[in-house]
Formats: sequence, C-alpha cells, structure tokens
Amino acid sequence: MKSALLCIDLQHLFAARGEGIFASGENCRFTKKEQDYFFERLQHQLLPNVQKLQATFRDKGIEVLHIRTRSKTRDGRERTFWQKRMGLLATPGSREAEFISAVAPQGDELVINKTGYGPFGNTNIHALLVQLDVKQLYCCGVHTNTSIESTIRAAADYGYCPVLISDATAAISQTQHDSSLERLQDHCSEIIETDKLVEDFEQHLRSVG
Repeated sequence: MKSALLCIDLQHLFAARGEGIFASGENCRFTKKEQDYFFERLQHQLLPNVQKLQATFRDKGIEVLHIRTRSKTRDGRERTFWQKRMGLLATPGSREAEFISAVAPQGDELVINKTGYGPFGNTNIHALLVQLDVKQLYCCGVHTNTSIESTIRAAADYGYCPVLISDATAAISQTQHDSSLERLQDHCSEIIETDKLVEDFEQHLRSVG
C-alpha cells in the first residue's frame, strides 16, 4: 500500500505570528495565552517534527504533498460560505498563501490549493492520489480540529487509510487538540507520534532489505 505525507496549511495564513488569522487588531479572535501556547508548540515541537518527517519521506522516495488554503481568484469568490464568514482569504501570490519556509515544498513536490477546510470535494486530490496509487495518508500540519480533522474524515470516507501524526499537528489549545484525537482515533484514523513512525519505517526497510 503506497503512502504519502500530507503537510496541511503550513502557511502564513494559519501558522505565522502577527499574520493571517493571528494579525493584531480587534478582529483577532485568539487571546494572548492561546497564541503563546500555539506558537510555543509550533516552534519547539510541530515544525521540527514536520522537518524530520519530510526528510524521512524524501529519503525513502515517498510522496510529500503540500496542501494549503488558496483561492483561484483575487477576491476569493469561489471560497466556501464558512471561509468567507470566517474571513479566511489567501489569494494567488499573497503573503498569506506563502508556505512557512522551514517546511516549504522542495523540487517538484505537488502543491494542492484548497478553498475549504479540507481538500476533498474542492480540489482534484482524489484523482491525483488514485494516479499516484496512494492509499495511506500520513497527516501533519494545522489546525488539528479544523483542516486536519476535515481532511482525515473525508479521506476515510473516500476509502483511504489516514494516520494522524499527533506531535506534528497543533490546535489553538491542548484541549481542542486532544478532543480531535479522541474523536478520530479508531473511528476514521490511526494516531502515531513522529519518532515511532520514523522507527517503524526504518524497521520495515531493514526487514525487506
């Protein structure tokens, strides 16, 4: 069963302090405490683990796909109702659409631009995964309770085997993160941590080598 690593919404809209949904001002809906928690986890756990995962998948020739929120139009008129209501807009060429440099695509890795929380239903991801003969999806990125959870639930319904990498994902609070894991585990996703996944990959290669 072929696998792929899905790196989800690791862009300035969702994962940069003082930008996107974290821009300062009266429209920012996150408290300082929530932001401090999120960016502490992002810098010291999530990004290093995603880098480790990307390096492992690349080294083993396994697909690394980058999924981001980005409209096709300048005004984002094709976005979902809820993206419009939440004010989520990343247009072509915008700062909000840029990937976080530490975990950005390399070479000819595939980039999928979505206009909803998850990519199934508003992108060609299903057709693409069929063409790549991929059935197992390892998911990392942000935010656990929105884009990650939406992607995993839809992937399971489409017949894929999703795996959530718990220490390579983050929500705005530990409670929201843990609640998502509880909802997903053994219902539509397996859950694993980065070091265990890397160790399993290495053991598998040794056993078939």
